[in-house]
Amino acid sequence: MNLLTTFAGSMMEGFLPRGWDLAKIDACCAQPPGAIQERQPWWHPRFEPVPCGSVADFDVMMGHEIATAIRQTRDQDRPAALILPVGPMGMYRWAVYFLKEWDVACDHVFGFNMDEWSDRSGATLPPENPGAFQHAMQAAFYGPLGARTVPESQRWFATADRLPFYAERIGELKAKGAELVVIFGIGRVCHIAFWEPHFAGEFATLEEWKAQTHRLGARLHPLTIEQNALTSFKSRTTLVPAFANTIGPGLFLEADRIIGGAEGVFERGMQWQGASLWMTLRYGPDPWVPSSFMPTLPGRLFYHTALAGPLEPEMN
Repeated sequence: MNLLTTFAGSMMEGFLPRGWDLAKIDACCAQPPGAIQERQPWWHPRFEPVPCGSVADFDVMMGHEIATAIRQTRDQDRPAALILPVGPMGMYRWAVYFLKEWDVACDHVFGFNMDEWSDRSGATLPPENPGAFQHAMQAAFYGPLGARTVPESQRWFATADRLPFYAERIGELKAKGAELVVIFGIGRVCHIAFWEPHFAGEFATLEEWKAQTHRLGARLHPLTIEQNALTSFKSRTTLVPAFANTIGPGLFLEADRIIGGAEGVFERGMQWQGASLWMTLRYGPDPWVPSSFMPTLPGRLFYHTALAGPLEPEMN
């Protein structure tokens, strides 16, 4: 007895994304933990999942990867266009640490935050609001960098007046030799940024889906809202906006390099991200599972080893 055998007539009908193959998802999640590193035919030759034994290890390793990307582009005398998440966040502390230790200035960096809470129209929280992603980035990354920080004129946030121009600005930077690095986490419903799985039902072809650079006032899936209630709003669902501005696959699939992270573990053996990680790595590219495209790109995905499973109840 499980969800597959009790799905018909349940409240889960019409709740989970319509295009999800639940039997396929279950098969992805039933793999033994040691199999998570097994390469799949659609993975990019230079895509690599990287295990991290603890959240502390994860923060250091992912932060080092971000700092290395910034240092390398500076050494190469080329701009760095970074698409940046707010979640995960712990790696920013260590990216700042390494950049300061190496005395690397970030005036060649252009930061593009991938999303922001909004209402249906695309109007966003004010930047001084503690829940705003702009506020979080200033506190975690731009502020602590001090004199080495990214110039304010080179910080882009996903507001209604700026997000529509991301593609044009990034295109200009790439024409000047910039490396586009997409840094990301994986959502509960396998979104990248707030590009949700149910958006796939709006497009006739995969090419049309892939061409979407952004969306203002994107309607969020209930599991996305509840994920953020648990991880960012201390369970207070009523504080979480139901819409967001977000980049789309027309930007995150254009990455020259990806730096991904999945560290969604709680205490006492609880977690929320194991199924999302396995779907990302094993489902195969599918617009109903946006994160499933990320292994087709070069780069690294850092993950907490507990997320590999086994994804089964513990008999305590």
